[in-house]
Amino acid sequence: MDPTPASPGEGRTQVPLLLAIVFLVYLAQMTLNPIIAPLAREAGLAEWQIGVTISTAAVMVVLASQCWGRRSQRRGAKSVLTSALVLGATTMGLFAWIAALGMRGALVGATLFALFVVLRGVGFGIAISAVAPTAQTYIARVTTSEETRVRGMAGVGAVQGVAMIAGAVAGGALAVFGLLVPLVVIPALLALGAVLVAARLRPEPRSDLIENPARIRPSDGRVWPFLLAGFGMFTALGFFQIIAGFLVQDRLGLNANETGLTTGAVLLAAGVGMVLAQGVIVPRSGWAPAVLLRVGTVIAALGFAALVPDAGLALLIVGTFLIGLGVGIAMPGYTAGPTLLMRRDEQGGLAGLIGATNGLTFVLAPTLSTLLYGVWPLLPVLVAGAIMVLVAVFVFTHRRFRLLPEVAAAT
Repeated sequence: MDPTPASPGEGRTQVPLLLAIVFLVYLAQMTLNPIIAPLAREAGLAEWQIGVTISTAAVMVVLASQCWGRRSQRRGAKSVLTSALVLGATTMGLFAWIAALGMRGALVGATLFALFVVLRGVGFGIAISAVAPTAQTYIARVTTSEETRVRGMAGVGAVQGVAMIAGAVAGGALAVFGLLVPLVVIPALLALGAVLVAARLRPEPRSDLIENPARIRPSDGRVWPFLLAGFGMFTALGFFQIIAGFLVQDRLGLNANETGLTTGAVLLAAGVGMVLAQGVIVPRSGWAPAVLLRVGTVIAALGFAALVPDAGLALLIVGTFLIGLGVGIAMPGYTAGPTLLMRRDEQGGLAGLIGATNGLTFVLAPTLSTLLYGVWPLLPVLVAGAIMVLVAVFVFTHRRFRLLPEVAAAT
């Protein structure tokens, strides 16, 4: 392990390493997505119980993100990520063991459900809540202009998109050998990330740390319009992500293993769209954050519209691709926009607030989407599409987004 702190000039050289660590964490998370629906059914859990489990993780993200964001400014990225990844690897290793017992019938009912909530919900939720705020705070520290800030935040989104692709492929492909195989891979990926942080990520110099990072109120006029737009955007996305496996299985009439593989292919389309957006379109467009939000939300709304007809796998893939493309374009506008309006000591609190907002969307979205799916499978798709349309209207009409390019340029 290299104990030498990074100098300010070396800070940028650590960004690719930080992005690699973000990739491993989200790869672990995304590997679970294609198999969560068939896993629930194989273990004898209802759709709503998986929704509650994921919503619990989101509650932990809401509660912990601001603490992690400020801690990353006070203690540094290395300390925060090491703690988070060790916790994540431990809880997901235990989750894999509990899931195996559930699939064999050794654990059933309320006990199995409670352990799912504690491990995948509470433990993993607290762990993953550290990653995005820490990465965003770090990038805000080493970037100084609107263009580099947007490109840096797009880099975080791009590796999340690549992780979505790789996780969709890995989760779906590994599920062919049994649902337990991807469950074992997930904690291994998190453990690898912890080793990488410990061995390669240099701690920031003390001069770059802030003893008392500022707290940011959600009602801050510089922030709340972005938070509202992000909340709506990720609520719509959350509605779809959780029911994707159920849509695939029920519309196409597949068994558990086939559902895992096919859901992986559908989610792969979203990942491709996100990577195309954040790896190619955003860096080359030079669009300001407000423009990114407007273009992205309109494209995502079109994606939800494509999911309405029950017209087979091809249209599912097209709709999912458009959702990934649209959200991928909008995300850097949402995350970078408010950072251009904040002081240096406010960046950790802001990053935590953005993480908490993202988590808040998954508090209600999984439970509501699965409950609505039980009423009528098309209902959560219609609700998600309507929310995305409302967000698009908001970012086109609200004064903050009309003024943002001038404000950002002057900041």
